[in-house]
Amino acid sequence: MPSVSSVLEHPVVKSLLDERAPAIQVPAPGPEGQGAGTRRAISRLYIAECVRGLIEDLRERIKAGRISPHTSREEMFEEILEGIRKIAQWGPRPGLRRVINATGIVLHTNLGRAPLPGQALEAVMDIARGYSNLEFDLDSGERGSRQESVAPLICQVTGAESALVVNNNAAAVFLCLNTLASGREVLVSRGEQVEIGGSFRIPDVIASSGARMVEVGTTNKTHRRDYENAITERTAVILKIHTSNFKIIGFTSEVPLDQLVALGKANGLIVMEDLGSGSIVDLSSIGLPKEPTVGESLRAGADLVTFSGDKLLGGPQAGIIVGRKDLIARISRNPLARAVRVDKMTLAALEAIFRIYRRPEMAVEEIPTLRLLTRSLDELQRDAERLAALISNAIGGGWSVRVIDDVCEAGGGSLPGASIPSKAVALSPREHHISPSTNTCPCPGTHTHPGGHSRVPRVITVRELQAELRQAFPPIVARIHKDELLFNVRTLLPGDAESIAAAISRIAGGTPA
Repeated sequence: MPSVSSVLEHPVVKSLLDERAPAIQVPAPGPEGQGAGTRRAISRLYIAECVRGLIEDLRERIKAGRISPHTSREEMFEEILEGIRKIAQWGPRPGLRRVINATGIVLHTNLGRAPLPGQALEAVMDIARGYSNLEFDLDSGERGSRQESVAPLICQVTGAESALVVNNNAAAVFLCLNTLASGREVLVSRGEQVEIGGSFRIPDVIASSGARMVEVGTTNKTHRRDYENAITERTAVILKIHTSNFKIIGFTSEVPLDQLVALGKANGLIVMEDLGSGSIVDLSSIGLPKEPTVGESLRAGADLVTFSGDKLLGGPQAGIIVGRKDLIARISRNPLARAVRVDKMTLAALEAIFRIYRRPEMAVEEIPTLRLLTRSLDELQRDAERLAALISNAIGGGWSVRVIDDVCEAGGGSLPGASIPSKAVALSPREHHISPSTNTCPCPGTHTHPGGHSRVPRVITVRELQAELRQAFPPIVARIHKDELLFNVRTLLPGDAESIAAAISRIAGGTPA
């Protein structure tokens, strides 16, 4: 096995390094994996770390039987050099990267949930590139509130008296209860005690706020009398939680929000609803399952409503609190409000989002989340056929490529139990396929540099192809079902199909560098 120092001293590697400077200059990849006009530096230290990764990868592949143990030192050396050439071509990758979502899960929490519309991106860029009036009143010349840019718009769209934006919905629930119910009791139906991503549970959020949760009812049935019997002099809040990430069916019953509002008024209690997914438009009007909207909850009389910014709203991560002006004022004065406040880029994106919602009829076209959820099967069929043709041309004859019926999910704790019909391209080898291109380069961050021939052929499986696509530029996330790799086209954005075909060609089709 070649040593790190011998590789670094090889003429090919030395020719890439400018010994007069601590870094080399290489072309930065463009949006479709092609070289762009800008240039970026790669340090010699980074190259050395990449060489160590390449050598370790060769060892692991020999142990796994993917490379013959009789492979010559010269062949292994050439394999490492090929990896270094790719590093010089593509450069180091950032830790947080744009990925292609071919999973069919529209609001994929692990993939960043809602993609933003162009208006929001432009607003973020405009604010982020310089100074802004984030907390400066341009009329008076005095200090202002960062909420002023977006709170009036939220009120206009939802019909709320007042609004407050924090960094996520769990923080919104926490802040409300810490302000209004710390040291007192919060009534919650047993069937609404949800667990959200990362094992964060509503009971834990309530306990952390300083309030005491009182369970009412049973898992499948809760009645108004259950709430009535649980009210004491220590009760401060009746909390209704929309089960936006699961569904209980069968012998069930829950208390409608308007009945809880009446109960709260009769007993001087605050009624709060955590909507979670936070739909602004009536989804049933655009062919999706009915979800309660923020406006409906406010019109039903809820004192406070909290919801997420990056779910069905289709915006950036945020927690939005709307409701009574006096309660929002109290919550805003909580010292912890500063700990969970949002930054200027989030506010800029949210402002753009709510400006779109001022014209609800345009939201479906302009909010990517809603547009993806409502794409027609005819449109998806055309996109799937086009992707299948691109992949077939890229991968060669050793693979089966076909368009199939598939289903999607909204994801992100939205529309639980709703399966949305979709189309996908299914990819599987007709037989064990020998790929002339390994494209493996486990340098820091474990990534793949596209392009190029490997000197060590190997058998590539569907699972290996899935793994290597995750290391493409940009990474491609697809799923395996019944030994086929599926690319669900509902979640593909413009340009993704070409990127998928190009990556598959480099990995499994034998396209030379």
